Amino acid sequence: MDAEAQESFREFVANRSSALLKTAVLLSGGDRHAGEDLLQNALIKAAGRWHRIEEPEAYVRQVLYRQQVSRWRLKWPRRELSVAEPPETGTAPDTSGAAELRLVMRGALARLTARQRTVLVLRYFEDLPEGEVARILGCSVGTVRSATHRSLARLRVLAPELAVLGLAADEQRPSCDHSPVEVRQ
Repeated sequence: MDAEAQESFREFVANRSSALLKTAVLLSGGDRHAGEDLLQNALIKAAGRWHRIEEPEAYVRQVLYRQQVSRWRLKWPRRELSVAEPPETGTAPDTSGAAELRLVMRGALARLTARQRTVLVLRYFEDLPEGEVARILGCSVGTVRSATHRSLARLRVLAPELAVLGLAADEQRPSCDHSPVEVRQ
């Protein structure tokens, strides 16, 4: 890589790594270390092809998604220890409703399978259309729809507190008398 390409790559990493890390951590089930590893591997692949990449962020995100898909397609998945309560993180608790919702959502996503988590992150965090998610995951749009539906249903079962937190947040907003909101479970 020449000096100009190195500088361009360094600027990209400096400017976009925090946003890319958020996606990687979500794809990794809230495990920051696994997310950092996922992002680092994606950036290494991007660095090797930097002079040929037209849209760097799209390329790195694509590598993140594909690496995560490869992880849950492995024949010998890593053995994880399931515990009833997650360990304390040692951070000071944030009393705002948004922070609590974020923590509950992170924990709930961590309890999903890697495939379920990936589908939800691509659809709702990355806000990708079903067709794009299907292309990334190498499956049909119908498979994405059914996987999304099943993943959301599983999320509701694993974390019913999300509905309570979501309703509490809605109660604080001003209501409109002419458009009632129906909550589905």
